[in-house]
Amino acid sequence: MELYQLKTFVAIAREGSLTRAAERVFTSAPAVSAQLKALEDELGVRLFDRTPRGMTPTEAGLTLLEEAERTLASATRMRSAAEQIRGQAQGVVRFGTVVDPVALRLGEVLVKLAERHPQVSLQLQQGLSHQTLAAVQRGELDCAYALGDAEAIEGLAVHRLGVVDLVVALPVPLAEAHPALTLDELTGLSWVGTPNSCVMRKHLDGLFASAGREYRPGRTADSEGTIRSMVASGLGPGVMRHDQALQAERNGELRIWPGWRAHTWLCWVEAEGRRAAAVDAVRTAVMEAWA
Repeated sequence: MELYQLKTFVAIAREGSLTRAAERVFTSAPAVSAQLKALEDELGVRLFDRTPRGMTPTEAGLTLLEEAERTLASATRMRSAAEQIRGQAQGVVRFGTVVDPVALRLGEVLVKLAERHPQVSLQLQQGLSHQTLAAVQRGELDCAYALGDAEAIEGLAVHRLGVVDLVVALPVPLAEAHPALTLDELTGLSWVGTPNSCVMRKHLDGLFASAGREYRPGRTADSEGTIRSMVASGLGPGVMRHDQALQAERNGELRIWPGWRAHTWLCWVEAEGRRAAAVDAVRTAVMEAWA
């Protein structure tokens, strides 16, 4: 059997669909189906039941899935060991990012990486923190920046890089009409919120709890840029990073409410036990940029 067949097996088990598995391993659905059949023929067992809802692992499939994952992990460790023996870091590192490149000091990271490890390149993927964390846990990203309060996350190595201040941003007409807006009045308004799993949402829930209220989701934004735009459009208050809100306030887009300030952390995360020389090189560049 080949490693690519095991990767396909794991992808089908994780995605429950030949089409989504094909996207995950960067090939076509017919190729995924052919690889699965070849693997089942070689092993002499049926790995999946095909149902209207998708592909469901059989009992044998679940047992062999653990072996397949261990085999792939061993292959990764062997490649990493070979890279270290050669003394070279090379390859593509799938790097998840959040917020803007300037706040992440990505420019410094890229310069350091290019100087020391020209054969390492970054494949950047931007998304919300909870999305990038999940992608690292699934092995779809090698490492990531993420906003979060947790010091430890199951299966991930987390290193806090710096504090990120959070504030409440108000639409300009609201701030001008109510210059002495109270917490009770503020939490009685319609807000621009974020998804449940977003760190901003957790702090928004805490703000409402401090007023003895429960935040009830209404308008929802899935990125900082969208929050900024919706607040500036007058759709309601929202929680933002202080640096972003301050920039928008200077541009006349919104106002910062002075009655509340919270903080979270910008973190570096990577999967525990998945060591590779290229990821080590990126980590070193990130840590030096944030030293």
